[in-house]
Amino acid sequence: MLAHFALNVLGWSGAVRFFCQDESRFGLKTITGRRITARGVKPVGQVRWTFQATYLYGVVEPASGAHFFYEFTHCNTDCFQAFLKLVAQEYSDSILIIQLDQAGWHTAKRLVVPDNIILMCQPAHSPESNPIEQVWQYIKKRLRWKRPKTLGELRERNY
Repeated sequence: MLAHFALNVLGWSGAVRFFCQDESRFGLKTITGRRITARGVKPVGQVRWTFQATYLYGVVEPASGAHFFYEFTHCNTDCFQAFLKLVAQEYSDSILIIQLDQAGWHTAKRLVVPDNIILMCQPAHSPESNPIEQVWQYIKKRLRWKRPKTLGELRERNY
């Protein structure tokens, strides 16, 4: 329906592509998780409590696997605005319908959406309806019990 609207009502031309967008925090605080232990024994592991983090913004096209990720220092309207501009430039030959959650910076009144992007908010409190959440789970599962000393080490290491 949004594709029909973009092509016929607005008169846009180009391929219509569907992307899913979200952002996730990655930092130095150790991500704990399951470990194999004897029955009734809690997993024990060394942890780092340093609270220093960075945010990874991303879009993924479920149909083709096409993706675009960018790192920012915060989750706010300004960073999201910059991310949308980068995505619009990366896929300038297409009309993008982007599914996202209803975070405050996604629905801010001062947000200026690029001309080739249509934002589609998913229902509130339903992260399972956004396929990019599986990307974050995969990455964070590989980071369990790892203890990088700096954000640079976190970026460089292939966990």
